[in-house]
Amino acid sequence: MPKFAIKFGLIAGMVGLTPAVHAADTDAIFAPALSGQIFGEVRNAAGVVQMGAVVSLYNRYDELLRRGLSNQDGRFVFDSLAPDIYSIGVSLASFVPARRNISVLAGSENLLKIQLASALSTIELVPLSSPEGALMSDSWKWVLRTSHATRPVLRLLPQTSSSKNSMASLFSGTTALVKVSAGDADPFSGASQDLGTAFVLATSVNGTSKVHLSGNVGYAASGLPSAGFRATYRRDDQTGEGPQLALTARQIYLPSLMGSGGLGSNTPALRTASISTFDKLEFLDIIHLEYGVSLESISLFGRVNHVNPFARATYDLGDKSAVQLAVSAGSQPVELIAGGPEQNQTLNGDLAALGQMQRISRRDNQAAVERNKVIEAGYQTVRGSRTYRASVYAEQVSDAAFLMSGESGLVDSSDLLPDLSSLGTVFDVGDYRRMGYSASVTQALGDHAEVSVAAGHTDALQLQGSPDAPATNGDGIRSGVRNASRPWVTVEADTSLPLTKTYLATSYGWTDPNVLMPIHVSLTGRTDQKVGWNVYARQPLPTIGGMHMEMTVDLRNLLAQGYVGIQSNGHRAVLTNAPRAVRGGVSFIF
Repeated sequence: MPKFAIKFGLIAGMVGLTPAVHAADTDAIFAPALSGQIFGEVRNAAGVVQMGAVVSLYNRYDELLRRGLSNQDGRFVFDSLAPDIYSIGVSLASFVPARRNISVLAGSENLLKIQLASALSTIELVPLSSPEGALMSDSWKWVLRTSHATRPVLRLLPQTSSSKNSMASLFSGTTALVKVSAGDADPFSGASQDLGTAFVLATSVNGTSKVHLSGNVGYAASGLPSAGFRATYRRDDQTGEGPQLALTARQIYLPSLMGSGGLGSNTPALRTASISTFDKLEFLDIIHLEYGVSLESISLFGRVNHVNPFARATYDLGDKSAVQLAVSAGSQPVELIAGGPEQNQTLNGDLAALGQMQRISRRDNQAAVERNKVIEAGYQTVRGSRTYRASVYAEQVSDAAFLMSGESGLVDSSDLLPDLSSLGTVFDVGDYRRMGYSASVTQALGDHAEVSVAAGHTDALQLQGSPDAPATNGDGIRSGVRNASRPWVTVEADTSLPLTKTYLATSYGWTDPNVLMPIHVSLTGRTDQKVGWNVYARQPLPTIGGMHMEMTVDLRNLLAQGYVGIQSNGHRAVLTNAPRAVRGGVSFIF
């Protein structure tokens, strides 16, 4: 009996352990086969491999999964990927970042050919000679389901939940940015309206929605607390990024208006609120449509409401060339200028969108908002290490706002509004129409520097007022504004130092100093038109406790060019749309 019991126990134990061992072996055999991989090679426009490029892997909810660097051959690989939709992002100093969605099938190998350039960086999916990817067919799924050995792979495990895990699944991928700056802002040349301290908080909710909250708080030129806040929401689906909804509100006190005509007992504050939506469509992989609309309400000397539609279509010509057509009516389209949902969903993109404030002036004691009706066509192509751009546009502007500084009494106070960023005032020069064209070429100098030259021709504004005109209001000045066709030229250079990671950029824009040259903010590409000498520098600082820091310096129109003098009844003042500005700041990235 003892021998029989021992034999029976050994046989039962071997029989009981056999399925478990077999199931474990099955997992080891099939797990690699059911996973896919993404690998690729990074080169520049000249075909030179790029080492040290940052390659990031995101899931379908735009959450970072892995990150690596390209090796000395410019190559990288992400293996053992579960079948799903992923996104690959590639970035390197002095190049425009590239990004593309990749659908990884079971057992598939996805080869990417990445070419970085100063514009139109591309990621191409190269078909393999013997592509895999159809491994998980319906017949193969039935094999797994009916096989006794592989059944443990498919069994359902009981779901465990806890408050900690539920909170982690509710909010994920949370990042933040705090920027502290000081100096003069420059809203008239497209720079951000900055009150002193700006912040952005971005997070993913339930893995399907992206929520960004940004704010800008501090003290305006009035010396009283002012603030602006912006919230964006975007829900993604299986096909990619969904539509974006944004809500922006601002309040800035203007105590210098206290007691001015027409105010009475109203609170001297500027309040703005806007809601906008933005979406995009793809047609046949060669036509990319971006469109949206914003509704804005401005409270100052009453209430002004506007509807601002905008759209941009891009036709891919292949061979790194594209044609774009953009239209806009109303305030400048923040989403198009900021670069669309991809760029606007970054931390700095949120601050740029929040800083694009409406240009507001005062006319006959009523608030006036600068509105632009623009239609623009642009062409861009990359040839080797050079990028060529050209555009033509027609623009109609109403209630154009310019900065006025000088002696008081030249214009009646009912036509002046305190500037939000300086001690000057804003003057409404009226309406104008113009057409223009521009062309530019950008030459990359290695991997860390580039030089560009741009030139164009458009209508500037020339003042022809009489020195004896009455100074009771601004109608006399507005009646003397005439169009004057003038050329302009801009030279720009930027570099990135590899060791210290310092980024330096400088530009000089020339035009006739006797006219006002409004800057046309391009809707189809980079805005090449500049005024005067400008310098920008960004220096990363040592990381402390996992927190990244950057120091920035922004100097605009250092030579104070583009200032046009006016005089009336012995009073003198100057008008400009690009005031000299000095600003510096420190950014904290969490």
